[in-house]
Amino acid sequence: MTSYSTLSLLRPATSIHRSGLNLFHVIVIALSLIMTVSAWQFSKYQIETRKLARFEMMRDRVVGQITERMLKYEDALWAGASMVKSHGGDISFTQWRAFADHLQIDQKYPGINGIGVVHYVSEAGLPDYLDRMNTQRPLFNIHPTHGESHYIPISFIEPEEPNVATVGLDLAFEAKRRTAALASRDSGEARITGPIVLVQDAGHTPGFLFYVPFYRGETPTTLAGRRAHAVGAVYAPFITRKLMAGPLDKHLRGVRFSITDGDETIYDEHVDDGDSLRDLSPMFSETVSIDLYGRSWTLDMRTNLAFRAANTYSQPTLIFLAGLLIECLIIALLLLMTRANNHAVAYADEVTLALRDESKKLTAANAALSGKNKELEQFAYIASHDLKTPIRGIGGLTEMLQDDLEPYFLSDDANPDVAVNLERIRDRVRRMNELTGGIMEFSRIGRFDESSEPVDVPGIVDSLRSDFGLTDDQLQMTGSDIAVSIDTFSFRRVIENLIGNAIKYHEDRDTLKIDVTVQRTGNTIQVSVSDNGPGIAPEYHTKIFEMFQTLRAGNKTDSTGIGLAIVKKAVERHGGRIDVRSTPGEGATFVFGWPVSDGLSSRVDKAA
Repeated sequence: MTSYSTLSLLRPATSIHRSGLNLFHVIVIALSLIMTVSAWQFSKYQIETRKLARFEMMRDRVVGQITERMLKYEDALWAGASMVKSHGGDISFTQWRAFADHLQIDQKYPGINGIGVVHYVSEAGLPDYLDRMNTQRPLFNIHPTHGESHYIPISFIEPEEPNVATVGLDLAFEAKRRTAALASRDSGEARITGPIVLVQDAGHTPGFLFYVPFYRGETPTTLAGRRAHAVGAVYAPFITRKLMAGPLDKHLRGVRFSITDGDETIYDEHVDDGDSLRDLSPMFSETVSIDLYGRSWTLDMRTNLAFRAANTYSQPTLIFLAGLLIECLIIALLLLMTRANNHAVAYADEVTLALRDESKKLTAANAALSGKNKELEQFAYIASHDLKTPIRGIGGLTEMLQDDLEPYFLSDDANPDVAVNLERIRDRVRRMNELTGGIMEFSRIGRFDESSEPVDVPGIVDSLRSDFGLTDDQLQMTGSDIAVSIDTFSFRRVIENLIGNAIKYHEDRDTLKIDVTVQRTGNTIQVSVSDNGPGIAPEYHTKIFEMFQTLRAGNKTDSTGIGLAIVKKAVERHGGRIDVRSTPGEGATFVFGWPVSDGLSSRVDKAA
């Protein structure tokens, strides 16, 4: 009946899947697609973040290199100013040449065109300046002429040969040169000019001049003092494209940039000059402003093809394609599973119909078998009960014969075998009574209802100790004090049979020791009965629970072979299982579980 009912309940549920992909399958596919797109987007985000970080690193490196290089040049100019100051606030041509040679600008300061000295000369002081310069360098002359009231001539520059055209050049003739020189004088700080074309630059490319002032005596702290005590400035001319050579060379970078000062471009790598790495659609571009010595340079930075090649990844595309492939595989798998499920459901329906018929037949067979079992149990009970009458009659007749033959047994010519045979008959009658009693008890197992009055296990053990005539040392109980209210008659008979079995097979009653242990686990109690008897060989651990099986010789008393069969049937009738643990010479332990009713409390009370 159980199998039929279960299969019948399954049929409506399985029939839902016959139409193909259901809502669950669609949800699985949708979630998988969402995961694929999410993984694709996340991978793209990671790669874009990584590329942006690399661009920002290159951007910061370029800005840092430009700034560091200008700081290095500034240090060289201040060194020149310190050298001038160490000579009393002015310097001669030979002294400056010696300083410039020691400075080794060609090796230590790449990108610089030279390093020189300019003087701030008023119109009143111009004759003295020219006399002093002609003494050191004949034919020295200031050029070009202009309308300003003061002069800022270049007195010395090294190396002189590539810069010879600038010797005597009056920087006051042009506004950008003049403004930066005066700004350096008035501020006492380094200053650069706006974009200019150097006189010595044959290529006529943008450049600038870099000034640091020097004064007579201590450096003044006020504007008026600086103007009054200014002697001149150490300066350096720069061609911007030469400034960007060396470590700043564009072929060593993944970015290209241009530099503008105001509205004028002083350096540009974005022009089409045949550069094979120029990227017309750069991956990243950014405008960065740098404040340098009174000017603001704007750098327009763009990535080149080298950056694109090093930062082009196919990983997101591969993830997306792999995800789509997995989607296709999932859909194909779900379709195959649906098809297989439809076949399985159809087959299950066929099997269900067959099982329904078989279940009906099995139910009828079970009912018939149950009836036969009841009839057999009833027959065994009645037969055992009816056998007791002739057995009692045989016993009574045996006793009558023994009483009648008492004089004969006392005579000298009495045959002793007669008395022995009569005693054997009485022994057989006693064993028949025990056997029929055991069969009746075996057939009665399960007929008793649950007790309305709970029976406590310690009370059962105390009662059996008294029934078997055992001492407290011989029969002990340990464990929980548990009240049992489910078929206490059978429970008592199980404990009684196990204790009786231990007594029966023990060879020396004086050394007998039996331990009963009870522990509660949920709604079940675990009971073990251990003894110190002769033990049981492993090959007999199953056989001893069968009907009419005994390990005692048949000519000895108390060996019907039914006791443990009764125990096994009673335990299994209540849903438990009994096991034996024993080895020859080390006693035996029988362990079984027994249910207890809900609501009954257990009191843990260790026995003394």
